[in-house]
Amino acid sequence: METVESVSNMRALAARLRSGSGPLSLVPTMGALHAGHETLIRAAVGAGGPAVVSIFVNPLSFGASENFPGYPRSLKEDIELCARLGAAAVFAPPVEEIYPRGYSTYVSEESYSRPLCGISRPTHFRGVTTLVAKLLNIVGPGRLYLGQKDAQHVAVLRKMAADLAYSVEFVVIPTVREADGLAVSARNRDLSRGLRPEAVAISAALRQAKEMVDSGVRSTDRLIAESTHILGQSNRIRVIYVSIVDPVTMEAMREVVPGRTLICIAAWLDEVRLTDNAVL
Repeated sequence: METVESVSNMRALAARLRSGSGPLSLVPTMGALHAGHETLIRAAVGAGGPAVVSIFVNPLSFGASENFPGYPRSLKEDIELCARLGAAAVFAPPVEEIYPRGYSTYVSEESYSRPLCGISRPTHFRGVTTLVAKLLNIVGPGRLYLGQKDAQHVAVLRKMAADLAYSVEFVVIPTVREADGLAVSARNRDLSRGLRPEAVAISAALRQAKEMVDSGVRSTDRLIAESTHILGQSNRIRVIYVSIVDPVTMEAMREVVPGRTLICIAAWLDEVRLTDNAVL
């Protein structure tokens, strides 16, 4: 496995990888790799063809009050994991390689990025789309692997790719959960022992909503009220939103269409921000 830091070297390596057998896959990450990332990398490697894993803590995806320096970083361990999983390359550029001095060009999706996390993090998705647009240009993959846990990222990036005529196949892998139901996330590392039992209320709220839909409930108001009630039983959780949306456009829905409706939750647990979702 090769580890590359410069854009020029990554372009050259990607060209060689694309000339081999099978499509080139890209797994974009911010590092601090966990079981969810492992699942993405295994899927990309197992699909045939070479897989590139990008590791880049993107400063543009952090708001002014968010802790970019404090985001967990474990580059050495991440590279070792990618090698064990069979990745062909890791692209781990420094910030100045992606955003050199004088950088002033951004990619902004103006519709699917507005609701949900776009309300409380108004600059976040501009950072995500700008970086992924650059990665697609640099690596030129045939497949892009993303996790269902980041459902709004998936929706926004699909729209960006369609609007800008990128020729890339999206492969979305189901959310990986820990034994207690909590969605795997790098931010779980920040949960204290006392907070961890409180965090599972998020997956419990999602599970209750799914059970209600399975029993015939179609009113999104009822589902949101019940999910909010479950979250409100913890005095450590501060709800940012509970929304039921179209999984493609992220627009709010008034009634559940089974299989085509998504419930999304974001909440603070003290200073840790967690998100999760489930298809109803």
